[in-house]
Amino acid sequence: MIRSIALATAVLTPIAAFAQDLPTAPYLPLDMATTAAQAAVAACSSEGHNVSVAIVARSGETQVLLRADNAGPHTVGSSTGKAFTSASMGRDTTGLAGFIGGNPENGGLRDMDSRMVIQAGGLPIRIGGALVGGIGVGGAPSGAIDETCARAGLDAIGAE
Repeated sequence: MIRSIALATAVLTPIAAFAQDLPTAPYLPLDMATTAAQAAVAACSSEGHNVSVAIVARSGETQVLLRADNAGPHTVGSSTGKAFTSASMGRDTTGLAGFIGGNPENGGLRDMDSRMVIQAGGLPIRIGGALVGGIGVGGAPSGAIDETCARAGLDAIGAE
């Protein structure tokens, strides 16, 4: 019995030590992502706008996608692209569009990845200073309104 315990301890100790060395990374839990998306849809709906809202993880993979009743078919791709762009670039899509427009030498950013949509309405999601994803809204009459609804989603989860 003592030999079995000693053997198990000898075999398992290196595994426990190795597991402690694994890196950890912040992430956006599904319930928070869902809350943010619902708040963004509600913000736009309260103003009479039928939009789609996408939340993507830091990896760029879609985590949540909500499409309001009667939102146009283009809104799904628009919201997902804006969210992807914000998560990928770590900045708002309005600022990125201005950066590219004001610096023609950076125009290649538009062609860097076919999933990117560089129009107002995408915001990075930061929690505790860590970039954990992006939110994108598409379908309101202007990008500024899309962005306001996206901001409501971030506010609902206490994101920066």
